[in-house]
Amino acid sequence: MLSRLMTHVEAAYAAPTAGDASVAFFTAMEDFGASYLQTRLYRRPAAILTSASHWAAGGFITRLAPSGWSGSPAFNYVCFECNPLLGAIRESRTSYRFSDFAPRDSALYGSYWEAFSEANIDDALCATSYGADGAIASLHLGFHKRDFSPDERFAIHMAGLALTERLMSLTSPPPTPAVKLTARERDSLALVAEGKTDWEISVILGIAEATVRFHVDNARRKLGAVNRTQAVARLVNQRLI
Repeated sequence: MLSRLMTHVEAAYAAPTAGDASVAFFTAMEDFGASYLQTRLYRRPAAILTSASHWAAGGFITRLAPSGWSGSPAFNYVCFECNPLLGAIRESRTSYRFSDFAPRDSALYGSYWEAFSEANIDDALCATSYGADGAIASLHLGFHKRDFSPDERFAIHMAGLALTERLMSLTSPPPTPAVKLTARERDSLALVAEGKTDWEISVILGIAEATVRFHVDNARRKLGAVNRTQAVARLVNQRLI
């Protein structure tokens, strides 16, 4: 699933500008039911993280939404009055769903999901990359359906992370010197990209689970990623897998 999806959105990663990459990605993801996209590149607010300080950080690249949604009372409600997604930023999450922080079966978020329904958003998958000096590149990708399989969610999240890594590289100079991974580090991380567990990777490569974790963590640190998921996205963005 991941290999097929990455091919499907290849035009986004080849686009020359952050705006072009965002639009190309959304166009490809419409085939999977995407109804909304927001991409952003900003710096983590130095002030206490609130809805207002998060918005004031700016850096909006592209927003593709139904006509009249942006700036509407419903839009303002989810951006300023009820924004549980701040928790994901505080935790430096790289991939999550809106419903992870606003459970749909909770009475607390009834108005939240009613507001999103006005934009034909049933749930959204989010990807976030963290760079140097507090830089953050984020993608919010809304869908008019939410019945994705675990493999589909994994693949869409990984494709989204590759996009946010691309957005970061389009506005920042590439890291130098180039990252050099060992064959074992690259192979281990490539299998993580396919959704394999540490145990499955150990069987495939014929090494101990602890050794798999050692190689993956070494690769993560070399790539400057906050976790293995972002490490995979950086590997994809650099065309190393």
